[in-house]
Amino acid sequence: MTPGLLGPAEIRDLAARLGVSPTKKLGQNFVHDPNTVRRIAAAAALTADDVALEVGPGLGSLTLALLPAAAHTHAVEIDPTLAAALPQTAARHAGPYADRLTVHRADALRVTAAELADPAPTALVANLPYNVAVPVVLHLLAALPSLRHGLVMVQKEVADRLVAGPGSKVYGIPSVKLAWHAHARAAGRVPPNVFWPVPNVDSGLVAFTRREPPRPEVPRERVFAVVDAAFAQRRKTLRAALAGWAGGPDRAAAALVAAGVDPGARGESLTVEQFAAVAASAPTGTPAAQ
Repeated sequence: MTPGLLGPAEIRDLAARLGVSPTKKLGQNFVHDPNTVRRIAAAAALTADDVALEVGPGLGSLTLALLPAAAHTHAVEIDPTLAAALPQTAARHAGPYADRLTVHRADALRVTAAELADPAPTALVANLPYNVAVPVVLHLLAALPSLRHGLVMVQKEVADRLVAGPGSKVYGIPSVKLAWHAHARAAGRVPPNVFWPVPNVDSGLVAFTRREPPRPEVPRERVFAVVDAAFAQRRKTLRAALAGWAGGPDRAAAALVAAGVDPGARGESLTVEQFAAVAASAPTGTPAAQ
């Protein structure tokens, strides 16, 4: 084992000392395989200038691999016991790199750019809790404009949804909303046996690179309202599915035609650019146009 990284014995000993047991409520599955940690850190493609943001560092397995790779690492941890222990773990295992760590006892779904401003994070690298993975990624991309790229480990089913394209059976709300912010791609599979406790599903790595929104002049909230409406009733045609959003099926059809979209199409066939075009064509005088 590479010096400084935590293996299965170290993970269990540290958890025992802290009186910590992984909980389903917080979606905790701790990585205890150094090779997996090295693989994630390498796949994140951090540069010496990057400032890493890790969400849910847990006992610190991945944190220890990020500290030498980035100029600084912000670790956001909601569990008070784990948050308090992480600086000590870094001091014990990371040597001179321990000073590159700032731990934030906070909820990643509510953290703001102001809280992470010094220095501002440029790369999200995290083993995300399964139960909040998608909202965490979307919140951080919206709240932290400094984020340029990232690599996250999530449940394989969620990874497939995040990187899916139009026409795929798993293409849906997470796919489109992530595409608004970034280009995403699958970056590998992670087996269950590298975690403690062992989950009953595989995990997947998703890499992303920030991009300009397809229609920057259209508010994100307006585009996402169209996306939500389209997939809330994904078996219906867009003319029917967007009726509530537009103020009636005829208004929905008019907005779709104006955007160059067939009113008889379904949401699963549209690109993020087409969703943005529909949002931009919202009929005047309706809530959708506000």
